Amino acid sequence: MGATALCAVAIAAFPEDLDANVVASVLRGGVEKCAEAGIAVVGGHTIKDAVPKYGLSVTGIVAPQTILRACGGRPGDVLVLTKALGTGILTTARHDDAIAQDELEPAIESMLELDAAASEAALRHGVRAMTPVGVYGLLAHVREMLGEELGACVDAGTVPLFSRALALAAHDAIPSGTRANLRDARAAGARFATGLPLGLAAVLCDMQTSGGLLMAVPPDRAAALLADLRAGAAASRAIGTLTQQRGIEVVWRPAKQ
Repeated sequence: MGATALCAVAIAAFPEDLDANVVASVLRGGVEKCAEAGIAVVGGHTIKDAVPKYGLSVTGIVAPQTILRACGGRPGDVLVLTKALGTGILTTARHDDAIAQDELEPAIESMLELDAAASEAALRHGVRAMTPVGVYGLLAHVREMLGEELGACVDAGTVPLFSRALALAAHDAIPSGTRANLRDARAAGARFATGLPLGLAAVLCDMQTSGGLLMAVPPDRAAALLADLRAGAAASRAIGTLTQQRGIEVVWRPAKQ
């Protein structure tokens, strides 16, 4: 939302029999990533649970007049995405031993990349709306931007994604959450081009961890924003536009790849 982070509190759940060294590594990783962002982890809370979980509750500050919300874009605004899609598919595939560790590494590197520089670039270049892409998938966050008045055209051929994720999705190797996201997108009226490559619709709805930022920027500022973003977020791409026709249209234009 364009805020400056001040501090964080760790919230975690671990199995009672989990190796203490693993727990320490998780907590240390959170502290190190917060230090990279220039803030401290000032406390925490843990509970026992069969499935390990870790998160951060972050406190920040922002001037009311500069808050970037999900809504606020206008017809003609360019949609920009700062990270490749497919982390949900790849992490699930690794969990199921369907891919090797080295095949997961590009997704890990992407998830480790902070959004701070991208957020600052958004403020510099007059982005009108912005939201992080998370577990509901890209198309749900595009829909979040539309409110009641707007629509969007997403050019699927320009969306950055991990190629291994597309190959897995083409073989229907997708998480249940991603499958549910795709169902929800269709139920909400998303229209997919007939010639879309097999599996691509699922990747567009893949549940993401640290999935980057989705922005709506005036068309005359898009090129400068992308040039700025790519200095630190090389995967950044313009992936479509906001429109006056309500709903989401996913088009496929292979010639633009």
